[in-house]
Amino acid sequence: MNLLITGGAGFIGSNFVEYMSKKYNYKLIILDKLTYAGSVKNLDGIKYDSFINGDICDYDLVYKVSKNENIDIIVNFAAETHVDNSIKNPNNFIKTNINGTFTLLEVVKNLDIKLLHISTDEVYGSLNKEFANENYPYKPNSPYSASKASSDLLVRSYVKTYNIKAITINMVNNFGPKQHKEKLIPTIIKNGIDKKPIPIYGDGKNIRDWLYVYDSVKALDLIIHKSKWPNKYNIGANNHKNNIEIANLICEILNELKPIDK
Repeated sequence: MNLLITGGAGFIGSNFVEYMSKKYNYKLIILDKLTYAGSVKNLDGIKYDSFINGDICDYDLVYKVSKNENIDIIVNFAAETHVDNSIKNPNNFIKTNINGTFTLLEVVKNLDIKLLHISTDEVYGSLNKEFANENYPYKPNSPYSASKASSDLLVRSYVKTYNIKAITINMVNNFGPKQHKEKLIPTIIKNGIDKKPIPIYGDGKNIRDWLYVYDSVKALDLIIHKSKWPNKYNIGANNHKNNIEIANLICEILNELKPIDK
């Protein structure tokens, strides 16, 4: 099998490449724009066939690579993902998450290949400890989640209109190795080690479901090989915690800072 992994130098993407390279003898082609959240260092020691520094909005590039490498599936991790950044500057989120997905869909349609589209549970809005099934209504609350919701709907429309083979994955918050330092858990760990105050936004009571990144990529492996195409899946862990609980847990583990009062 030949895979084009967009955003493969990012957090979840690089963990996916590592997992697949160890388990299968597949051709793994990585396409990544190398924005601030992606780094070739994330791929150190990992076996893959080639790396291309490029943008998923570049149709000619994505088409050429997909055709020349006889790609079977495009696995799309490429995205702008930070909520606060989307509030400050939504332009990049619209371009990458919406226009980029549109470009991939056009390539998939024209080459008759498959697309595994990685999205987020944030398209469903604030769930607290509720569970969203795959038919749960979309209620995005930020430019980030709205851009991902838009990309999901684009995928759905191409499945219905052009009969492409695509699977949309809405997964909960991931954590684990290679996660960018701006994210919550790496920030808490670094500040805890440095004995600095831990930033908690609002009242810290926002509840999210947390999933270890290796469990995410295992689920994606299962879906690629066992699912019917097209399809849609939510991936969660039933591991709900608010931000203060996460901070307390990490501080206790580090034994560096006094736990934050709930």
